[in-house]
Amino acid sequence: MRRVALAIAAVLVTSVVPAVAPSGATAGAAVAAPYPPVGAGTAFLDHDALLGELAEPEWFKANIPFLEVPDREIQDVYYYRWSVYKRHLRYTDQSSGHVITEFHNPPGYSAPLGGIVAAAGHHVAEGRWLRDRRPVDDYLRYWLSGPGAGPKPMEEFVNPDTDDWAHQYSFWAASSAYQRYLVTGDRAHVVSLLPDLVRQYDKWGHQFNPRLGLYWSVPVWDAMEYTASAYETDPADPYHGGDGYRPTLNAYQYGDARAIAAIARLAGRRDVAADFDRRADALRDALHRWLWDPTRKFFYHKARATLDPAEPLVADREQVGFLPWMFDMARPSADVAWSQLRDGFAAPYGPTTVERRSRWFMHDASGCCHWNGPSWPFSTSQTLTALANLLNTRTQPYVSSSDYYALLRTYARTQYKNGVPYVAEAHHPDENRWLYDGFGHSEHYNHSTFTDLVVNGLVGLRPGDPLVVNPLVPSTWDYFALENVPYRGHNVTVLWDRTGARYKAGAGLSVYVDGVRVAARPSLGSLRVPVPTTPLPQPREVNDAANPHGSGYPRPFASFTGVIDSEWDAVDGRIYYDDVPHSRWTNYGSPNGSDHLGVDFGVPTPVSDLRLHLYDDGGGVQTPAGYRLEYWDGATWREVPAQQRVPAVPAGNALNRVTFPSVTTSRIRVVFTNPPGARVGVTELGAWRVQRVGSR
Repeated sequence: MRRVALAIAAVLVTSVVPAVAPSGATAGAAVAAPYPPVGAGTAFLDHDALLGELAEPEWFKANIPFLEVPDREIQDVYYYRWSVYKRHLRYTDQSSGHVITEFHNPPGYSAPLGGIVAAAGHHVAEGRWLRDRRPVDDYLRYWLSGPGAGPKPMEEFVNPDTDDWAHQYSFWAASSAYQRYLVTGDRAHVVSLLPDLVRQYDKWGHQFNPRLGLYWSVPVWDAMEYTASAYETDPADPYHGGDGYRPTLNAYQYGDARAIAAIARLAGRRDVAADFDRRADALRDALHRWLWDPTRKFFYHKARATLDPAEPLVADREQVGFLPWMFDMARPSADVAWSQLRDGFAAPYGPTTVERRSRWFMHDASGCCHWNGPSWPFSTSQTLTALANLLNTRTQPYVSSSDYYALLRTYARTQYKNGVPYVAEAHHPDENRWLYDGFGHSEHYNHSTFTDLVVNGLVGLRPGDPLVVNPLVPSTWDYFALENVPYRGHNVTVLWDRTGARYKAGAGLSVYVDGVRVAARPSLGSLRVPVPTTPLPQPREVNDAANPHGSGYPRPFASFTGVIDSEWDAVDGRIYYDDVPHSRWTNYGSPNGSDHLGVDFGVPTPVSDLRLHLYDDGGGVQTPAGYRLEYWDGATWREVPAQQRVPAVPAGNALNRVTFPSVTTSRIRVVFTNPPGARVGVTELGAWRVQRVGSR
């Protein structure tokens, strides 16, 4: 596969034609690099070899921490999951920027622009380790003050109990935002979110019962349909029924209260911090009082109608009982619950979502989407995060780092199909097959974490002041490396080399900051590393060609379009190079030797940075033999002058970027020359510029 050279230098261009620009556009728009600069770091690993045949490798080189471990399945799934995350970064429009999607093709219950809040906390957790902060910055604003915070119908299809999209499903908003801040160090950004985070928290108030001091929720709106607790408490409607006081929303609200208190202290709002710390303390007390069973030693679901303490909790342990540890909510006396991890929840492709002892285990589970036994990556991610938190908080006799590695390895082994890494919705706990894996729907499902579990858990980067590095890797490993982790404007590398022979940098555990070794020890264990906070500015870019709505302007046009493809797919903000599901324009089947794809902006628009993501399936659609870039001058098509192309020749399954002195035009097009015996394809065509400060 051809590689795209990484353009790092920023270029300033000015308009050569006076313009009437669209909202937010300026004739002298600045052009920024498509990928963030990596900066100083280490070079122990062969990044090209580790990426293998992943499409658009330069994106990964610029954005992700690089990993090498002796466990090939964990390593391969790690890079695959970054490719999953990249697939789901969708640019929408100049106002909202990026959203992070769950499905490639948003279902009918999605929020505007395709977001679904259920897994938003997972999305933020994964994205906090990206060097480019802008997509997750946009995404948090989308849910807290953008279209994702907008009104929705109060009806059964999209949750009849809430009136906005950010509350369609339960969501640990403040906790995810604060945990991300600990990595990025961007204090101004997280403080700016404080009023919206308080509002997000308080809007759950209608589901708070002051008598119990707990929030109630419905399993389906915790993103967990057909649970064992719903079958038990509401057998007439286990899909949308079973409302109760659950570890889910109560743990999320506890974590959010602590996070809001911490952010308030950053903002100098001691009154807000004290208020939310009090709320968190009360929630912790209520959780242990009402949802902990001292005999069965686990946190349980309590039916909403059951207010008498003498009334029993539900019969079965569910995986959500581990959630309090995800937010450091559980007291040490409850740690005994983790003894169930290797017992009732154990499975070859587990953990199971309800213990095997349950009468509802795998009941009717062949039809989507049951949380009564199948292995759901959504919950596995939460359980592993909770386990890592416990192991980094205190010593107890029930679980150890060996359990973390064993469960992470099981999780990695689960994420395969036909011998290659793959993630869908839910997996059979005992058989090597995905249960819920709809064609054209479930592929590369972005509903969980994995890379965060490796960085934050297995390798053990625990962000804070100072940074703590506490690996949970097996003691038998002779080596591992996590290279150039973006952390507060610096690059952190963690290196373990038992003998010093593999990396030729000395024996033991070492931590590097910006390529300089700053901490070391001869054996595996914990290191504390002060890292200054110097987040690099990242100018916000907008794409004047993007249109996720499929109508109006900007409007794509083409001389020929393949029967199963669409020119609208080339401007919908989705960049992925898959055959199924796909988002692309092709001229497959065209009788022409040359075809064009273009964008009508609707108004004169300055253009100076065209980004073309070419699709190549190696068969009937391949990389073009060449292309011309033309603009409409009001009377005829003219070739854009003084083009600088990176790469110089077309590259398939990669970014092809053309910069030039700004040309103001209402239309621009790319004229392709077909390769011998094939046609051409584009997954995205963009006209990018740096947004003027204050124009959002």
